Amino acid sequence: MSKASKDKLTPKEEELMQLLWEHGPILISKLVELYPDPKPHFNTVSTVVRRLEAKGFVGHNEVNGSFHYFATVDKSYFRSRSFGNFIKNYFGGSYYGAVSALVEEDKISADELKELLRLVERKGK
Repeated sequence: MSKASKDKLTPKEEELMQLLWEHGPILISKLVELYPDPKPHFNTVSTVVRRLEAKGFVGHNEVNGSFHYFATVDKSYFRSRSFGNFIKNYFGGSYYGAVSALVEEDKISADELKELLRLVERKGK
């Protein structure tokens, strides 16, 4: 498996990681219950968990003969990587271009932009 595919999450893996970040450590049967209808099959969830464990993103503890699964990486790790990849793929790596698009599409207000500017200025001090 290449490093790029090891670091990337499929949509199913991402959905499962969200559940683990919010509810882990947890049994697979409890994970299945957390999914919206139509719920995936137990074996499907188990397969995705094993894939994530092979990638090093999920671990488990054995408790009374049952495996409780948990995320081994912080959500912020993927948020940072995903956002960076999004900016690279859709805005040629330009964060300015991304913010400009938000302004153009009325997705961010002037007050929010002012607050962002204050954050940037504070960070620069």
